[in-house]
Parts: sequence; C-alpha cells; structure tokens
Amino acid sequence: MQTAQNPSLTFYSFPLSGHAHRVALMLSLLNVPHRTVDVDLRGGEHKRPPFLALNAFGQVPVIDDNGVVVADSTAILVYLAKRYGGQAWLPEDPAGAAAVQRWLSVASGPLVQGPNAARLVTLFGAPYDVDATLARAHALLKVMDGELAGRDFLAGAAPTIADVACYAYVAHAPEGNVSLDAYPHVRAWLGRIENLPRFVAMPRSPVGLQAA
Repeated sequence: MQTAQNPSLTFYSFPLSGHAHRVALMLSLLNVPHRTVDVDLRGGEHKRPPFLALNAFGQVPVIDDNGVVVADSTAILVYLAKRYGGQAWLPEDPAGAAAVQRWLSVASGPLVQGPNAARLVTLFGAPYDVDATLARAHALLKVMDGELAGRDFLAGAAPTIADVACYAYVAHAPEGNVSLDAYPHVRAWLGRIENLPRFVAMPRSPVGLQAA
C-alpha cells in the first residue's frame, strides 16, 4: 500500500481479487498516494449498508477520491487515467481510444468468463463447468497470443489501461489449471508489464497448477 501524510483517495479492495488488483496496479504505476481498506468479503461486509452506499452492486473495487466515488474496476481505470495519467495510459485519438476499449470489453467479458472463472473453481469452489471455463480460457489466450505476436502491448506499442485490466487474470490463470506454456507472446507480454516501474503483484495462491 502506498501512503501519504493525508491521502485523499481511499481504495476499497480485496487482496485476492483480480478486479481489485487492476486498481492497485494502476495506483502504483501512476504513483497516486492513497490508503487501502480491505473489505471482508468472506464476512459479507460488501453486502452491508455502509458498503452498499458506496457501490449498490456490493462489489469491490471502489475508490473514493476526495468525495468522488467510482465503482467497477475498468471504470476506475478510466477515471485514474483521466485524473492522473493523461494520454500515456488512455489515448485521446479515436483509433487509440477504440483499441483500448476493445480490450476493456475483453477484460469484462471473455477474461472473466474464462481464466477468472477457472480460477474461482479451484480457489473458492465456484460451481462452474470446468471444461467450459478451460475451453473459454484457452480460446482467449490463443487470440491474445496471436495479436501480441505483432506488438508489445494489447492496444499498441506502449502500455495502456487495457494491459492493466487484463494482466492479473492472465498472470494467475495457472491457478485455475490454465497453462500458459503454449502462449509465448502472452508470457513475454506479462514480463513486459512486470518490468514496468512501480509494478506490484497480486498474491499467488497455491491452487491449480500453482499447487505445491
């Protein structure tokens, strides 16, 4: 957690959430002073009135930036880029903005339904169809690997919030029994993100292919 004498931004998180890690990573990459509040999801804190006043959907992450409350991980990434990062993380030109939005949609759709769902099965016992989640995960990774064969980052030559949105659930896909061995360009992309200044990792869990 980054700290400041009186940080104005509060980040409501859960350490094992890839959605929350998107925000943690973006805050670190942008060097935004903040305080982190871990929400007790196992205890149901996210479904109680104080938290529901922040996000009526009862989900992390949420940020409160000096009274500006933003929920939803990709919405928060857009806010942070606009508020603190400028064009370096979210291009203003139509083509660049569209390229980023394409991958934000992937992060909220195929990535959640594939690698994330597979991880939820092994980590939390989620009642998903294992074969279907694994098939969706590998279908997505095949597309990503093909596209990353021609460029360093998802939306172009430089990192954007698209990469931040997609990183965690791909990096932790092996926890859901999704091997990355067949995707060399995806693995190289993960390495490039991990080499960014102020990169922070999400805690690894010893499940799936990561089990001891």
